Amino acid sequence: MDLAPLIRNVPDFPKPGIQFKDITTLLKNGPAFKEIINGWRDRYASMNVDAIVGAEARGFMFGGALAYALGLPFVPVRKPGKLPAATLAQAFELEYGTDTLEIHKDALNPGERVVLIDDLLATGGTMEAVINLVRKLDAEIVEIAFVVELPPLKGRERLHGIPVHTLVEFMVE
Repeated sequence: MDLAPLIRNVPDFPKPGIQFKDITTLLKNGPAFKEIINGWRDRYASMNVDAIVGAEARGFMFGGALAYALGLPFVPVRKPGKLPAATLAQAFELEYGTDTLEIHKDALNPGERVVLIDDLLATGGTMEAVINLVRKLDAEIVEIAFVVELPPLKGRERLHGIPVHTLVEFMVE
């Protein structure tokens, strides 16, 4: 299934000059969402993965569904103040500002093999922060998966050579 037509472009969101790729229109298409999760389930089933790590917020939608499909734990990486127990924090830069992410200190055990999930790879700042948090817990990152990638923004360059799997690429307008 061609996913690109199911993703809406929203000009000037969240600020002028940004061409936001809105995956909510893709999520409205049940067969497309199912195809994404089943495809990733098939991809990761034989890779000896111990957990799926998802970045807030849209990474939760895909990561949670994938963890369920694989029968694995889901580890949320959240914005500050959203996780109730002791956390590690990592600040990062976005295409349109700065933010911080947190993970529970006991979310992963050393040596656990994880797949990182988010909806979109743009500049790579969000996922670089997730990588840093996971590495602080001494877990092994098997691969990073995104629904959408914007190659002209060179996000892969910030991902420390970790294998990246994407489903749709857009050349930004």
